[in-house]
Amino acid sequence: MTPTERDLAAMRRAFALADAASADGDVPVGAVVIDEDGRVIGEGRNLREVTHDPTAHAEVVALRQAASRLGSWHLSGCTLVVTLEPCVMCAGAILQARVPRVVFGAWDAKAGAAGSMFDLLRDRRLPHRVEVVGGVDEERATAQLQEFFRERREPDDSATSAR
Repeated sequence: MTPTERDLAAMRRAFALADAASADGDVPVGAVVIDEDGRVIGEGRNLREVTHDPTAHAEVVALRQAASRLGSWHLSGCTLVVTLEPCVMCAGAILQARVPRVVFGAWDAKAGAAGSMFDLLRDRRLPHRVEVVGGVDEERATAQLQEFFRERREPDDSATSAR
């Protein structure tokens, strides 16, 4: 499966949202829900640090906003575009919302649930399956995450230079 122009435009917005999450000290993940016409109906970024809510992942925030705008939890016909492969919790939310299509950037070998560690979105034992398009603008998505974690591992030079 290849991404559409609408997917790529939504991914650009998701990257901007991920930058905002990083500025707040949260893992840089952004998500956008687009409808069948390509209109953005929901967007989110990781807000766990801001809200102290362990469920405030970018995907969940975006799904909640989209459902609120549509006045329905049933998001058939929508596409979720996210910078990082959804985790188990987010995959469950995607399935519950009946989102038919997910597009993501970086694969998550440690916690991904859309094909790397697990593949909940396409599990044939479940009543709903999702079309998955992974690795979209993967280099940029991976670099964004790596830079975030590299900055947190580096010692703070300002403390030693002030002495």
